[in-house]
Amino acid sequence: MNFPSIYLASNSPRRRELLTQIGVDFSVLSVDVDERRFENESPVDYVQRVAIAKAKAGWDSVDITNKKPVLGSDTSVVLANDVLGKPTSEDNAKAMLQRLSGQCHKVLTAVAIVTEEKVWVELNTSKVTFAELTQDDINWYLSTQEGVDKAGGYAVQGLAAIFIEKIEGSYSAIMGLPLRETALLLTRIPA
Repeated sequence: MNFPSIYLASNSPRRRELLTQIGVDFSVLSVDVDERRFENESPVDYVQRVAIAKAKAGWDSVDITNKKPVLGSDTSVVLANDVLGKPTSEDNAKAMLQRLSGQCHKVLTAVAIVTEEKVWVELNTSKVTFAELTQDDINWYLSTQEGVDKAGGYAVQGLAAIFIEKIEGSYSAIMGLPLRETALLLTRIPA
């Protein structure tokens, strides 16, 4: 497929790796958006709003003469309608892993593309089932520091893979960018 050249409104090395994997030419924009969840906001509305906000912030940061589509994405781990974001402390990360232990949770990943004419957004919902984790498992994982900046406090593509019994859905979406949905969005952009 021939994809247009875009901006990626994200500093995530995983999103860069995934775009490179499917042959997208992109430049990275560093954006800062408020990722706090609104009161009574559903997890779906939240993840879509943040993905759009990132893409719009990227769009607004580019000089008018250099405009090209901007992609923003957001991933949330959801358990019992609670959004488990990036851990704020080691105790918070520990509590997240204890909650995920032996449970099936959802991973919602929204991808948004902003152009001068339009805003597109797609959502991927995947399910991840964790094994029962011992306290030793959790302490070991916390000592690796791998989950520090990851939604839900873990990285599916890293050491946490040994805790995962089952995945239903898109592995790339769980990593942070649903490649099928991204490709579909990119093909909608007029040449």
